[in-house]
Amino acid sequence: MDLYLQFGHGMMEHSRHLVRSWGGGTVILSPRDLTREQLVKLSDELRALPGGQVLVDPQFYVPRSDHHRLTSHDYWPDSYQTNGFFSGTGMQTLLSTVLQLNRDLGCAAFILPGLMADAIDDTWLETLRTIVEHAGTLNAGMPLYATVALSSDSVKDTAGIQDVLAEFETLEVEGAYLLFEHPNGEYIVQDPIWLANALELAAGLRLLGKTVIVGYANHALLCLGAASVNAIASGTWMNVRAFSRGRFLAADDEDIKRKAVWYYDPASLSEYKLTFLDMAHRNGVLASMAPPAEFGSTYAAALFSGVQPSSVGFGEQEAFRHYLQCLFHQARGVRTATFDSTVSNLRQSLDAAERQARFLAQNQVLPQGRGFSDAFDPVRAALSSLEATRGAMLRRAWPTL
Repeated sequence: MDLYLQFGHGMMEHSRHLVRSWGGGTVILSPRDLTREQLVKLSDELRALPGGQVLVDPQFYVPRSDHHRLTSHDYWPDSYQTNGFFSGTGMQTLLSTVLQLNRDLGCAAFILPGLMADAIDDTWLETLRTIVEHAGTLNAGMPLYATVALSSDSVKDTAGIQDVLAEFETLEVEGAYLLFEHPNGEYIVQDPIWLANALELAAGLRLLGKTVIVGYANHALLCLGAASVNAIASGTWMNVRAFSRGRFLAADDEDIKRKAVWYYDPASLSEYKLTFLDMAHRNGVLASMAPPAEFGSTYAAALFSGVQPSSVGFGEQEAFRHYLQCLFHQARGVRTATFDSTVSNLRQSLDAAERQARFLAQNQVLPQGRGFSDAFDPVRAALSSLEATRGAMLRRAWPTL
C-alpha cells in the first residue's frame, strides 16, 4: 500500500521535499488551497522530480459551498439547482472544465467530481452513475476514478455499502477515490462498524478489479492494507488526515492560527505533545519512542539527543515531515505475500502498539487527545469482520490484487 500526499494549507514545500526524498510520489492537489496558477506551477515542479505524479481532487462534495478559494475556480458553477444540474448542461460543463484542468496539470488519472452522500439512496447512486457515464463520453485519455464521498452515517450503513458495490459492478471506471467522514469529529475513529464497512467497501472494490485510493487518512487506516488498498493519502494538519465537509464550506482555524506541536510515536500509534516527551525523558523511557532506523526519519533526531526534548527546537515542519515519513514506511510495510499473513502482521502490530502505549502511560507519558487506546479493539473487530465477509475471496485473489 502506497502513501500519497493529501495537499492542504502550507504544503507546497513539504510536497516538493518529500517527493524528492522518497524518489517519487503522488500528490493529490487541492483547489481549495491553491489558485489555478499555483496548481499549474506546483504540478510542473512535482512532475519534474523523478517519479513525481499529481492528481487533482475537484472537491465538489458540497456544490453550494461558500469557500471563496474553492468556488473561485472556473469549473465551479455560478448557480446550482439540485433537480436539473446533473441532467443538463451544468454537469457537462463541469466535467469538461475539470477534465481540461486535469490535462493542464498533467494528472495521472481523472478524479471525477462527486457529491457527498448524506444517505446512500437511489438519488445519490443515480448521480454517481450519471457522472461516470458522461465522463466516459469525453475521451479523457487517462484512467477514470469515481469519487465516493460518504458521510459518517453513510459509512455505517451496511446495506448502503453493498448498494455502492453493486453499482460499481457495471460502472466503467478504472478506480475509486474513497472519502469517509469521521463520526462525531473524531480524529482516531473508534466505531467498529464504521471501520468494518470502510474495509468492506475497499475490499469489494479491489475484488472488482478497481484501483482504490482512500483520501484524508491517518495511521488508524493502515488496516486498509488488509483490503489490498492501493494507496491512502494523508497530510500535515488534522483537516487533511480526517475527512469532513466543514473543510469545504469555510476557512478553518488551521489556516489562521498555529496549534500545538505533536510528535508521532509509530510504536504506539499515538501522538504526544513535547511536554510529555519531557516526561518520557525524565522517567528514562524516551528511547522507546524513537522511530526505527529503517524508517529513515531524521526529522525528530534532535528529540533523542540526550537533552530535554522541548528545548531542541522541534517545530511544525519537523513534526509534519516526521509523521509522513513514518506513515510512508508503515503503509508500504502493511501488505505482505498473503491475506492471512497481512492480517496476522496487523494484529501483531496492534498488540505491540497497545503494549507500548500502556508502558508509556505507566510512566506518566500520556497522549491526551491523540491516543490510540480506544481504537485498538475496534480495529481488531473490523479485521475479524473482513475475514468473515471477504476472507475467502481475498485469499484466492490476493496474488492478482
